[in-house]
Amino acid sequence: MIVIPLIERKRDGGRLTREEWSQLVVEYAAGRVPDYQMAALLMAVLLNGLDDAELGGLTDAMRGSGACLEYDPATVPRVDKHSTGGVGDKVSLVLAPLVASVGVAVPMISGRGLAHTGGTLDKLESIPGFRTDLALHEVRRQVERIGAALIGQTSEIAPADRKLYALRDATATVEAIPLMAASIMSKKLAEGLNGLVLDIKRGSGAFLPHVKDGLELAQTMIGLGEERGCRTVALVTAMDRPLGRACGNALEVEEAVAALQGEGPPDLMEVVYALGTEMLLLAGVEDDVKRAGRTLQEAITCGKAVEKFREIIEAQGGNPDVLDDLAVLPHAPSVGVYEAPAAGYVDRVEPRVIGQGVANLGGGRQHMDDGIDHSVGFVITVKPGDRVARGQPLASIYAREPADVRMGRDALDRAIRIVHDPAEGGLPLVSHRVTAKAVEILG
Repeated sequence: MIVIPLIERKRDGGRLTREEWSQLVVEYAAGRVPDYQMAALLMAVLLNGLDDAELGGLTDAMRGSGACLEYDPATVPRVDKHSTGGVGDKVSLVLAPLVASVGVAVPMISGRGLAHTGGTLDKLESIPGFRTDLALHEVRRQVERIGAALIGQTSEIAPADRKLYALRDATATVEAIPLMAASIMSKKLAEGLNGLVLDIKRGSGAFLPHVKDGLELAQTMIGLGEERGCRTVALVTAMDRPLGRACGNALEVEEAVAALQGEGPPDLMEVVYALGTEMLLLAGVEDDVKRAGRTLQEAITCGKAVEKFREIIEAQGGNPDVLDDLAVLPHAPSVGVYEAPAAGYVDRVEPRVIGQGVANLGGGRQHMDDGIDHSVGFVITVKPGDRVARGQPLASIYAREPADVRMGRDALDRAIRIVHDPAEGGLPLVSHRVTAKAVEILG
């Protein structure tokens, strides 16, 4: 395949046909198009965008580069959720077993943490023995048997996307909205879903901080899903401060377990219930927002949700004792307390600084193949708007050695700002609901 004319055409604002995108993806996945040529084309897409036909062609080509999940016709409705990523975002750990416990199948493909953001797979792998690398036939059997599977993208699912994502990460084209949309939806559509709920983050800790860009991404992905028979809805949620209290892999598993046992932080549970309600509505399990919310709350209160998580952990080789004894999880040997340096009001808890702080402690990665320490991180007990006294404990630091505790304290110094006058509480937790028909402002 001669790629240079395609690069030139896209560079100059032209378009590629569906057939050209399809052939290009096949040739690149097979190694017959070099990275440097594909990188040039990706940059041209970043600068000039894709029209609807190109976007659809690229998405379908990446989805078609691998296998797709197929289920027994008797399988209950299948709905997944995707988040654009953030700090302290352990929603998937709570949401998947919760929704599965009330009769909706959740085949969830998640990712690893990168840069300042955490990754669901890393959190799950804090649980001793937990496997996220299931083959598709294992995923299908598990979803049909217990209603949920929590896995990573395997070589069977959209392999062209895996290769393209690595190239995008190396060429500063990750934030290109058409490429983000095609990448996410090629994987989600391969799951054999009936519905998909998108959690689009906004704020300083999001990949797309500005709500305008987040809404554009949401509408782009919704269009791709709806056109391919997958009903898709998006909620825009806040990432101008960490979600919940725990930031760090094993620490977030602890908080997720507490949430499934009815003791989750209010901000985490608000986002979980909002997304879960949309999943139940898409599945047709409920047709009323308030009733859907009550169904989810009852599943936590009566213990169904945490028992479903136990089933998932057991099915994927993990140690289910984690639900009864958190000592099963890895624990950091050095712990420190961060105290308020002055009295006043918390003006901000900057999520990017917190996320990078977790990575610097060893709990994150700069490259996809980096190893991580699951035990390290922060537990932050204050939110923007809170009043604090001088010397009041604001956070705990979990580290490998005392010198790292000092490094964590430095990160918190930069992340937590205290001011004299009362401060705002930050962005609304759930601010917009987006469908194929409209954008609704919620808060």
